[in-house]
Amino acid sequence: MNRIAHLIDRLRFARSYTEALIRDLDEGLWFRQPAEGVTHITWQIGHITVSQHSLCLRRIHGQRPEDESLIPAGFRELFGKGSTPVVDAAAYPTVDAIRKVFDDVHAAALSVCGDLTDDVLDEAVAPPHPAFSNKFGAIRFAAEHELIHAGQIALLRRLMGRPPLR
Repeated sequence: MNRIAHLIDRLRFARSYTEALIRDLDEGLWFRQPAEGVTHITWQIGHITVSQHSLCLRRIHGQRPEDESLIPAGFRELFGKGSTPVVDAAAYPTVDAIRKVFDDVHAAALSVCGDLTDDVLDEAVAPPHPAFSNKFGAIRFAAEHELIHAGQIALLRRLMGRPPLR
């Protein structure tokens, strides 16, 4: 398997696992924090979304209007690095709106990756990141990062009394 196919496989695997974790959760559970100061599903999904946007779109080909239009105004402030989940559902877009952005960004990321040539994967990314130095690493980290947050979603599910995935 070539490197591009491998990256696409990893992105699809991570998304498949995340989707399985949220598939049976009704909207009320998306905003539930099992303890004060703990995260919730909504923040996790929003955070995965803005991270994948940054890692697979911005870091691969810079900021483009068509990519930037995928992220609604205020979305990065709600879900980006350093943001803090809040309990108030009214502070967030609807679950349907968040899911649409989640799905659209993922589709765009897969499309961008599918259009890359193998030599592009070795190009340096800007700004620098402690976890990777090139485009291959940025895309690989997108999948790894999603799985980190999928693990948090799995824990939230258990804390809310949901069964583990089989």
